Amino acid sequence: MTAAVPDFALELLGIRCTFRGREAGASSSSYTAVADTTLRVRAGEFVSVVGPTGCGKSTLLNVGAGLLAPSAGEVRAFGQPLAGINCRAGYMFQAEALMPWRSALDNVMLGLQYRGVPAREARAQAQAWLERVGLGAFGDRYPHQLSGGMRKRTALAQTLALDPDIILMDEPFSALDIQTRQLMEDEVLALWAEKKKAVLFITHDLDEAIAMSDRVVVLSAGPATHPIGEFVIDLPRPRHVAEVRTTPRFVELHTQIWNVLRDEVLKGYQQQLRKVA
Repeated sequence: MTAAVPDFALELLGIRCTFRGREAGASSSSYTAVADTTLRVRAGEFVSVVGPTGCGKSTLLNVGAGLLAPSAGEVRAFGQPLAGINCRAGYMFQAEALMPWRSALDNVMLGLQYRGVPAREARAQAQAWLERVGLGAFGDRYPHQLSGGMRKRTALAQTLALDPDIILMDEPFSALDIQTRQLMEDEVLALWAEKKKAVLFITHDLDEAIAMSDRVVVLSAGPATHPIGEFVIDLPRPRHVAEVRTTPRFVELHTQIWNVLRDEVLKGYQQQLRKVA
C-alpha cells in the first residue's frame, strides 16, 4: 500500500520567536518578533505573506528554512518534525547570494556539487537551467558582468536546479525596475506551473502578492507579529502579472486585503519614526 502524501508541505505551528539582547546601561532585555503564528502551505500551493516593514516576515521564512529555531512552536515539512536545516527547501534570498569569483554556470552548479553530483552531470544540469531562465549564452559571465535582472535569473536557476519540494523566496525582486520585475514574476509563475512546488513568498508589494498567489496571508505590525487575515486568490491561471492587475476581480481583492493591511502599515510606519527620533 502506498503511503499517503501529507496535505501540507510546510507547517509553522504556534511559532514564537524571541530575541534576547542587552541595552546599554540596562539589564538584559528581550524582543518578541513573532508570536502565536500558525501558517501552512499545501503541496503545490503558492502562498504570499505581506505585512509592514520589520514585522517579522523574513523571520518566519528563516524558521521554515531551518536557519532559525523558534523559541516555541513546531515546524513540520511534509508531516515530519523539522530538526535543523530544511533539506527539502530551496531559499532565494533578497540580497545577492552569488559568489563573485564564480561564473554564472559555476554558481548554478555549486549546490549540485555539494550534493555529490558528478562535475560533468552538474555542469549539464546547470546549463539546462540557465537556458530555461534565458541565460544559456551567459554561463561564462561573472556576476559583475550581469545586469540586476540577469543576476536574479541566475539565482533562480541556482535555487531550482536542486529541485526542492518547497521554495522559499524573500522579496527576491524588490531591487529590480518595474519592467524587469514583471518579467521575473511571469518567469517564476511559468516555472512553478510546470511542477507545482510549494512556494512561500515574502513581499512588501500587495499587487505582486495577489498577482502570483493562490493565497495571501496578512501579518500584523510588530512586535509579536501574527496573522490577522487570510485571502484565497481565485483569479484564473495561467496569469500574466501586468494583465491580471487590470481585471475587476483583482481590484476587488486588492481593496479587501488593503482594508486589513492599511492600519498595520501605518502602525509599522509610526514605529519606524519613533526609532529614528
